Amino acid sequence: MIGLNDESAATKPTRVRELARDIFAETGTLCDALKLEHRPEQEQMARGVAASLTDDVPLLFEAGTGVGKSLAYLIPGIIHAVDQGRQLIVSTHTISLQEQIEQKDLPICRRLFKSDPACAAYTEFRSTVLVGKSNYLCPTRLGHALADRTTLFADADYEELQRIAAWAETTKTGLRHEVKPPPRPEVWDAVNADSSSCSRKHCDCDKCHYQRARAKLRTSQVIIVNHALLFALIKTGGARAQGGGEATRGVLFPDDFLVLDEAHTVPEVATANFGLSLSSYGVDRALKYLFNPRSKRGLMKKHGGPAGQQLVIDALDASKQFFDFISTRLLDQRAIVRVRDTGVAEPMLDGPLGALDRLMAKLADKLPEGREHDELQEQKQRIKALQAGLTEWLTLGDKGHVYWAERSGRKQTIVTLRSAPIDVAPELRKHLFGCRTSVVCTSATLAMGGSIEPFAARIGADNAEAVAVKSPFDFEQHMLVFVASDVPLPTPKEAKLALDTLTDYIRFCTERVKGGSLVLFTSYTDMRAVAATMEPEWRKSGRPFLMQGADLSRTELAQQMRSLGNAVLFGTDSFWTGVDVPGAALSQVIITRLPFDPPTHPITEAKCEHIRDAGGNPFNDLTLPDALIKFRQGVGRLIRSKTDRGIVTVLDSRVLAKTYGREFLASLPATDYERMDLGNRERVFRPFP
Repeated sequence: MIGLNDESAATKPTRVRELARDIFAETGTLCDALKLEHRPEQEQMARGVAASLTDDVPLLFEAGTGVGKSLAYLIPGIIHAVDQGRQLIVSTHTISLQEQIEQKDLPICRRLFKSDPACAAYTEFRSTVLVGKSNYLCPTRLGHALADRTTLFADADYEELQRIAAWAETTKTGLRHEVKPPPRPEVWDAVNADSSSCSRKHCDCDKCHYQRARAKLRTSQVIIVNHALLFALIKTGGARAQGGGEATRGVLFPDDFLVLDEAHTVPEVATANFGLSLSSYGVDRALKYLFNPRSKRGLMKKHGGPAGQQLVIDALDASKQFFDFISTRLLDQRAIVRVRDTGVAEPMLDGPLGALDRLMAKLADKLPEGREHDELQEQKQRIKALQAGLTEWLTLGDKGHVYWAERSGRKQTIVTLRSAPIDVAPELRKHLFGCRTSVVCTSATLAMGGSIEPFAARIGADNAEAVAVKSPFDFEQHMLVFVASDVPLPTPKEAKLALDTLTDYIRFCTERVKGGSLVLFTSYTDMRAVAATMEPEWRKSGRPFLMQGADLSRTELAQQMRSLGNAVLFGTDSFWTGVDVPGAALSQVIITRLPFDPPTHPITEAKCEHIRDAGGNPFNDLTLPDALIKFRQGVGRLIRSKTDRGIVTVLDSRVLAKTYGREFLASLPATDYERMDLGNRERVFRPFP
């Protein structure tokens, strides 16, 4: 069990309300000792968080850019964690915010506690970043893999294994991202910690990277995690699976409490993680771990004999037939297709997987207790889970889920069977807000049309207190907004004209702004088409150009933009949120289209049907609110500090022509905007002097 609490923890007094008041006051420690500016909005948030922690109740808090929300929840959270012997879980959506919390905000908290004798007890708080097991190297498994190389690995794979072994001699963390180039997945599968072979029973805790990280986790007051891993762990049982059963208080670990930063992404991330995802690639990897017909290596070579190897070959053949059929039958015309009826394919994998499951049970029973027995049992469970997932998908087993198939991968050859809950609120109500512990959700954008209640209903936090405070930044003085009134909508008839006009406006606006420009798209196709025209021009002029989907991650692209100073960055989807480039390096945000989700995606389609069946209006209840939040996030990329200033340029005329456009304009932090068109833009459009 992971946790810091003891029997007396529940009776310990907490000073969190009193200290939050004293630290964040106008004459408090934060201003006095650290010389930080007093922000009334930050003080209000810190006191609200302290109350939520003390009473173990949920809180939804929208805090505009510049409020300083990280310190407003970290300082009360650390105080409460230390006082109560509990753990504070902080979950974020982006790596950049995780890094900010770990490298900047937690050191500020430590300095604060050191500066105030009343807070001396909190100075030595411990923190760690929670990373998924499969990201860690397990030296025990590596040793066994090297010993079993003739059974498990072909020559090429053994060379990769030796490369990993050489890296293992010097690594301090054992984390996969350190291996350059990245290790091949099929080899990493044999040596990572995501196995029963990596356990305190089999591993030396002083040498095993995961076991060492787990030991640190057990003694940490602050645990930083990302939303995707958070919900993946919740799906596998969370705190209840850690040893306390249904009565356990806590979300991930017994007696913890949780802060969800960037909480506007929670519905989307939770929806993705509470469903099914079963790919042709994943099935192939799982089966070839047992036996690879090409290399003649795998677990079944050692334990299964010719009969076991043939069962794997049969399953691989059935898998290829099954996924080829899905690809040809469903995905020949479109990359994503919803499945509404059972019987779209025969359960041709059910028999081979069932036979493998039964054989591995027999093989495990013949082995004495130990590592090899545990590994066979684990692989048996893996095969059984694949069989159950396929059965659920083919039978549309959960009536509350939407089911679909999709193609992905560079060559679009991977077929994935997917499902997701149509309404994620009941799941979140049970696994988050029904855990009898404090859950704080915060973001700069939770409100829809000025109200947080719709967001609360969407995540199952109906009874949570909801508070919104505005940004302390002076947007009226620091932000100019221009709206183009004559960019055609991309209808089939005017698609080329719309794209040509869009390209012309992007050229015009970026040429007139000396600093960097972030250009946000809603379509990869549009982004690539504009880039094909503009990149050669920028390259010729020496203007740095960056684009999502090349070799760099979002974090690396943001770093490049910060260092270059005048780059143009093209991004879609995930670039509307979480990109933080302060100063002149980001002087303009260009929004090419209003960010409405495509209505044809199975999740969106099913949600719209669900709303319509309940008597609601899908556009007003789902499409528009989601687009408003994403629009506010995109605009929020511009002003990241008190001294920042810049331009927001909207190239979608629907904000002027449609009734709902007023809601987008009203959501802008600056109240004034100027219209421009091809005829007057030379006169109207202007950068800051």
